[in-house]
Amino acid sequence: MKYFRHLILRLLLIIVGIIFLSGIAFAQTLIVALGDSLTEGFGVSREEAYPYLLEKALLRKGYVVKVINAGISGSTSASAYSRLKWYIRTKPDIVILALGGNDGLRGLSVEHMKKNLSKSIELAQSEKILVLLAGMQIPLNYGTEYTESFRNSFHELAKNYKLPMIPFLLKEVGGVSSLNQPDGLHPTPEGHQIITRNVLEYLEPLLPEIN
Repeated sequence: MKYFRHLILRLLLIIVGIIFLSGIAFAQTLIVALGDSLTEGFGVSREEAYPYLLEKALLRKGYVVKVINAGISGSTSASAYSRLKWYIRTKPDIVILALGGNDGLRGLSVEHMKKNLSKSIELAQSEKILVLLAGMQIPLNYGTEYTESFRNSFHELAKNYKLPMIPFLLKEVGGVSSLNQPDGLHPTPEGHQIITRNVLEYLEPLLPEIN
């Protein structure tokens, strides 16, 4: 009889342990940073790009998170839907949608870009995934009308879909030569540290409270 009591006790401890560990796993917030070369970290190491730095910053603050770097250099808004559809398999809680910069640099249609991003936003919302939209801006030499239309399109999307938004992903980095590589477009490691702070300011309020 004593043997069976010990056996039952051990089984109960194992069950409680499994439940406890499962609770930890389920408590993790999964974040997918879906972007282009700015997200991928063109010209810097993976560990110097903002998605990696963001995860480390959040872990230091006590959050249980995982940030997936889903950046692909050269990608435009046209790839957003198909790539998001693939990453939905990972069951993310939050998607940082940081696409559109290459659309602007190539002078592509702002309306087409908005349609591409809208389709992706609607997909995410249909899956109960929270979207944090990253606003983009382009140099003024593209013309006042185009640059303003481009910049405003992100604010319009945020308003239409009631999204939290980073007003400008490259705030305090874009156009600052010392924080960008020789091409003037891609941030240095120091630039990525500032981008991390920009994202963190708007991402942290979306995360579950730390107990």
